[in-house]
Amino acid sequence: MNSPAFETAFKLGGVALYLGALLVIGALASRRMQDMRDYFAGGKQLGFFAVAFSARATGESAWLLLGLTGMGAFVGVKAFWVVLGEVLGVAIAWLVLARRFKRLTDRYDSLTIPDYLESRFHDGPGEDGSGERGGGQRLRRVAAGTLAVFVTIYVSAQIHATGAAFAGFLGWNYYVGALVGFAVVLVYIVSGGFVAVVWSDVFQGLLMFFGLVGLPLYALSLAGRLGPMTTELAAIDPALLSPSGEADGWSLGAVFSVIGLVTIGVGFLGSPQIFVRFLALRSEDELKKGAFVAITWTLLADAGAVLTGLVGRHLLTDPGQSVEAILGHAGEDVLPQLVEAVLPLALVGLFIAIVLSAIMSTVDSLLVLAASAVVRDVHQKVRNPLLRDEDLVPLSRRVTVVLALLALAIAFCVAWVSDGQSVFWYVIFGWSGIAATFCPVIVLSIFWKGMTRRGALAAMLSGFLAVPLFTFVVPELGAIGQTIATLSELPPSVLCSTLVGVIVSALDPRGREALAAVEAELDEAAR
Repeated sequence: MNSPAFETAFKLGGVALYLGALLVIGALASRRMQDMRDYFAGGKQLGFFAVAFSARATGESAWLLLGLTGMGAFVGVKAFWVVLGEVLGVAIAWLVLARRFKRLTDRYDSLTIPDYLESRFHDGPGEDGSGERGGGQRLRRVAAGTLAVFVTIYVSAQIHATGAAFAGFLGWNYYVGALVGFAVVLVYIVSGGFVAVVWSDVFQGLLMFFGLVGLPLYALSLAGRLGPMTTELAAIDPALLSPSGEADGWSLGAVFSVIGLVTIGVGFLGSPQIFVRFLALRSEDELKKGAFVAITWTLLADAGAVLTGLVGRHLLTDPGQSVEAILGHAGEDVLPQLVEAVLPLALVGLFIAIVLSAIMSTVDSLLVLAASAVVRDVHQKVRNPLLRDEDLVPLSRRVTVVLALLALAIAFCVAWVSDGQSVFWYVIFGWSGIAATFCPVIVLSIFWKGMTRRGALAAMLSGFLAVPLFTFVVPELGAIGQTIATLSELPPSVLCSTLVGVIVSALDPRGREALAAVEAELDEAAR
């Protein structure tokens, strides 16, 4: 029998190989780093496979490996509604939105999402009628500020999950684990920028895909046929096999809850960390091939995550036992426990790397996105428009470090004062903030000629404010508020942002006149 020290050393060896691979990727990518165009958009010369894997690895994060597996163990087959929502969101983003968005961003030569918004709504310097440098650009300022806030929260959630992963798999101190993962990500991002992010995402996305597909199938082979497993799950809790999550059918709360799970996919319809990858494609001819890769990845990996939770609940718990007592808060320890229970030691270290892949593939993308908001969209475009792109790479690296340290501080503060919120909740709050601010504006800007600059600004601000409103205030408004809260904060926040944007634009005839030329641009993008 192997000693605990030997087992720990073996696991650390797998993690060390994974972290070393990331550092090599960063070193290789740094050789391609010439200017800010490379640092923030990979020179807009990326192929479909890299972009598809990068978009999926970035869009999933810690919630897929820890949150969705835990949800599968905690609520059962109801978690498959998340899979449906994710697949629908990814398919619509790639097959409906991406082509028009790519054509418009190429026309405007946009490097960032705020670049695109400013060009699409003619909100550049002086275009508000002030005639002064820095006049206008309200959309760029609001977009950059929102990204800096919610992206930092989102990154802090991933750092939090890094510490939890090291603690769960290796028994490390939470803070030591978070620092180790944080340091490695920071080194390869700062050295290689967006190219390092995309290359590492391909590597990490492959690990995540094969891990999430392979683990439940292997565990299921040990558990026996699917039929006996479902019988055992029904004995543990009949609600585990109910699509509503309730053993006795559907209630209003169950319906709202399912709607909330399905609409998680709305976040793929315009979130900057996803759409900046469409912007970085070498051509729109890559989109169909990329769509096939992205949709297939999402369907199999997300379904594998839920199935992992179900198999783990079957193998690791018995009827009458508290799931949280065995599998942790919201079932989020199910993955590390299942890995330890069924896999040989040689593969345990690999799965630690897979969990870290889900986390780090999101951290790196978001840090580059947040840095672009500060350096490109505020420092250069608003305050110092005469600065050349090639002069800004050193500043971009410094800003990346500062934002990363801020996210680290937030993660540690949350861990210190934590009230027991799950990784799933923590990530969804940051995800919802970004989605509610940007998704309605991006979608309307692509398809609706009547969307005006004032409407876009109002939609972004209302989406930004609606997320904390529906997260912290509405649930306290009695029974009605608690029923609305079962939707989660994302659906009502997106709806609020959309309605405000449409109403303000409809009441802005001068704004529509100012954007008359946009009609031809949208018609061209639609062809």
